[in-house]
Amino acid sequence: MEKLIEVELILHLKRGDCDMTENPTKKDEVIDRLTDQILSRFKKMGHDVDPKEVSKRLKLLIYEFKVPEDEAIRTVTNYLIKELDIAREDLFSRESPLKNISDLSKSGEWVSLKAKVVQLWDTESPNVSQVGLIGDSTGIIKFVVWAKARKPEVEEGKSYIFKNVVTDSFGGRLQVNINRNSEIIEIDEDISLPPREIEIVGSLVAIQQGSGLIQRCPECHRALKKGLCATHGKVEGYDDLRVKGVIDDGLNCYDVILNEENIKYLTEIGLEEARKIATETLDRESVLSELKNRLLGRYFRIIGSRGERYLIVREIDFLKRDVIKETNDILAEIQSMLG
Repeated sequence: MEKLIEVELILHLKRGDCDMTENPTKKDEVIDRLTDQILSRFKKMGHDVDPKEVSKRLKLLIYEFKVPEDEAIRTVTNYLIKELDIAREDLFSRESPLKNISDLSKSGEWVSLKAKVVQLWDTESPNVSQVGLIGDSTGIIKFVVWAKARKPEVEEGKSYIFKNVVTDSFGGRLQVNINRNSEIIEIDEDISLPPREIEIVGSLVAIQQGSGLIQRCPECHRALKKGLCATHGKVEGYDDLRVKGVIDDGLNCYDVILNEENIKYLTEIGLEEARKIATETLDRESVLSELKNRLLGRYFRIIGSRGERYLIVREIDFLKRDVIKETNDILAEIQSMLG
């Protein structure tokens, strides 16, 4: 397949079908980013590669032949390896420098990181194996493990060395991509994270889809949809309890995830109680309805760490309001205003 694409690409280039004179667009920004990513590999070996040639080939592959970005990168990289007569092993065997997360500043950098997995997110993309946040003492950054990389699963709270990963930009934010040329090594070290803990007081204004009595994949622990895992297909899932909610403190809204421990503390509904409700009503959705009745609109005091997407809850409790004190304070303020 790759050989066929290469032949078609050569024919297009000879005919001059690729017009690089159009005005800069978002597509051009993508091509520039991927070009830098490819060039950085060859620059480390002292090879000067024409960026226009790389950009031209990427543009044809991605926008003419509709080839996925990772496949386009691989095709152009293989072309350059042949043109420059480089051993593929030499290109990818050189270990990228170990850096702190705070040192990462642009796309296309090949680096190695020693970091802890802060949080994993559910992903619906079959192209993505895992996605979430990793961090060290200097910062926290999003990471993506591509399915084609065939890398071992990482776990929340564990520390790893992520070798030969590449920085990328998505939605205006920097992230690191783990592909087939990367390596993930678990280490027995508790890597400290930067202080990001905050305390908020607000109302639970929404409980989102994917909450209640859910099922998870026994392999990767992602939430299943209709009995299917995005990575492992149809599996025999196991039950779990969670709430994906939105807290409004009057100034900002925060996405939070409450686990079974949080939910049982607040509602006295744990996993066993949730299963009993679902069995009695013959409807798993009735668990979510009961949780909404007990939680929606209530005020909470939450202490947690701010992630890129979710507030990672450490402590949560109902806000216990002193109504008498609040009333006296309001009366005192009114009397002050009246002189």
